Amino acid sequence: MRIKLIVLDVDGVLTDGRLYIGSDGNEYKAFHTQDGMGISLAKQAGIKTAIITGRKSKAVRKRAEELSFDYVFEGIHDKLETLQKIIDEIGIGFEEVCYMGDDLNDIPILTKVGWPCAPKNAMDMVKDQVMFVADSNGGDGAVREMIDSLLLQKYSQEEIVQLFLSKQAEITQ
Repeated sequence: MRIKLIVLDVDGVLTDGRLYIGSDGNEYKAFHTQDGMGISLAKQAGIKTAIITGRKSKAVRKRAEELSFDYVFEGIHDKLETLQKIIDEIGIGFEEVCYMGDDLNDIPILTKVGWPCAPKNAMDMVKDQVMFVADSNGGDGAVREMIDSLLLQKYSQEEIVQLFLSKQAEITQ
């Protein structure tokens, strides 16, 4: 399997799915640093990264900027249509895409991509559609676990450590 693009949902995947809205109207989200390290390692291995999410959030834009995501799409109702545009631009097929999602709106993509994945706490209907279910919940390292599993299909643990050490200055958590 040759994955060239990792695409992630946000709420329930990069976060625990909870929405924290302060009295000032600002939305707050917690992101796991291990997921950030995994995303950086994937990028160092030459894999492009994307976020496709149904919500719009300043916190998501900030985190995506910190991690240098290649594509960020917010407020998306038809995620499959958006993914089609990305893969057309890159010039790859669905079989070269890894996607992690957790809820019903992710199923259309999960049934198309080469490596569909879900966090442990995804809805059962989603887990029935995927090839990889993380042992971790969304927002608690599930993305990192998925990326480690993906990288270990191509690299040894020692090679992953060397990849990290050789690019350490560029890696963001």
